[in-house]
Amino acid sequence: MPLRRLPALLLLAACATHRAPAVPVEPGEARHLADVRQLTNGGENAEAYFSADGRRLVFQSTRDGRPCDQQYVMRVDGSEVRRISTGRGKTTCGYFFDGDRKVLFASTHAADSACPPRPDPSKGYVWGLDPFDLYTANADGSGLERLTRYGRYTAEATVSPDGRTIVFTSLKDGDLDIYTMGVDGSNLRRLTTTAGYDGGAFFSPDGRQIVYRAHHPTDSAELAQYRALLAQDIVRPNRMEIWVMNADGSGQRQVTRLGGANFAPFFSPDGRRIIFSSNHERPRSRNFDLYLVDLDGANLERVTTNPEFDGFPQFSPDGRHLVWASNRREAKPGETNIFIARWRD
Repeated sequence: MPLRRLPALLLLAACATHRAPAVPVEPGEARHLADVRQLTNGGENAEAYFSADGRRLVFQSTRDGRPCDQQYVMRVDGSEVRRISTGRGKTTCGYFFDGDRKVLFASTHAADSACPPRPDPSKGYVWGLDPFDLYTANADGSGLERLTRYGRYTAEATVSPDGRTIVFTSLKDGDLDIYTMGVDGSNLRRLTTTAGYDGGAFFSPDGRQIVYRAHHPTDSAELAQYRALLAQDIVRPNRMEIWVMNADGSGQRQVTRLGGANFAPFFSPDGRRIIFSSNHERPRSRNFDLYLVDLDGANLERVTTNPEFDGFPQFSPDGRHLVWASNRREAKPGETNIFIARWRD
């Protein structure tokens, strides 16, 4: 997403008629976070990403009593919430593009209008690799068009700062790999080939690099287990590290070596650091916090301190705000809401 030095009046104008409730800054969080606001209230809300003009967010939610996620758009003050997906199947990973006129997201509704079945709980903590394909729609939900027709997990899609290239993860070739293609679906290119999970990719502010999460099994037994789960369309995401590569797939290099699950990376506004979510301090816990790290893995810094889940961080296009999802202040166990804060660098 391009770094545009938008005037602060944009956010002030958005909040002129509505003010999301302020919440206390947790002890230890004031170094980087100020004026924290809760934008949603109740249910499961996650993966909120800014429009290029910084005025809106696209996010996924189970609001309105829905059994699985649909895509919604709202203003950055939490007002004017509108569903933009079909209401059928399950959706994930929305992202604005085309000058904020369109939204990209993944949906399973072509495979089944009902929600995909949840993974067998006897498998432990696993993610279902549901039959997502990529779709585009106008920002009001009209003009829905199907972009891919693989019929296997194809999701985690975001768009380059110049608006020309989509990066996404797909199981279409038998492994969870990262691909790029034009926003019209042309010029498909596979960027990763090492066996294992590569996903959650975002471009750097200048579009030259891609940050992502990955786990590559290190021995034959682990690889066999990974592939056995893939055959059941599930993956166990308890071990992931942060990686960076050039936008053409070259120069793949591991950034973190923390252990546990490190995911949801996003470049800092200057492109010199990465913010991400991790449970490495207690790898068996649900307590994920946000951290900053240099591109070479140095200078790890904790950003959030709440003892619940904090994840899916993204900086606003002007670099002045951070949006993320958190279980803090949950009214019921397991609720996840969207929060926004003024960023202090």
